[in-house]
Amino acid sequence: MDTFDPRSPAFWLPVCVSILCGAVVGIERQLRGKPAGVRTSVLICFGTQLFVRLGGSVTNGSGDPSRILGQVVTGVGFLGAGVMFARGGNVSGVTTAAVIWVLAAIGAAIGLGHHRGAVVLALVTVATLAGVEMLETSLKWLRRGAHEREPDESSVPDE
Repeated sequence: MDTFDPRSPAFWLPVCVSILCGAVVGIERQLRGKPAGVRTSVLICFGTQLFVRLGGSVTNGSGDPSRILGQVVTGVGFLGAGVMFARGGNVSGVTTAAVIWVLAAIGAAIGLGHHRGAVVLALVTVATLAGVEMLETSLKWLRRGAHEREPDESSVPDE
């Protein structure tokens, strides 16, 4: 049976898993007001799994999937570079670029058939992003240098 037949469940399982994984990570990003939100995250994960699956089907499974993966990594690297920019000596968007790369890796895992592992990695990604954010807001020494934040209005004493 052809796994790229939209009439088969084998076609839809990776599609649904990639949408789920992208949405999980994208919701976290969107709730924090970051540039790559739900739509972007879903499309990166979905697109990557699609490219990997198509690459594997071109030669009826006897091709070299590492060639497709290498091209995906390069292309996604350029996409991530597009969200980074320098302003006043500070570089921003690095975490978003890293999230884009991780989303592509999750999509590649899905495209190679590792659906459960991909879901776990999406959850680990969100836990990492949220956990580090909580640590940064709790521990002042983690907010030095490029991670320095302006004080909240509630923490500034009245003059």
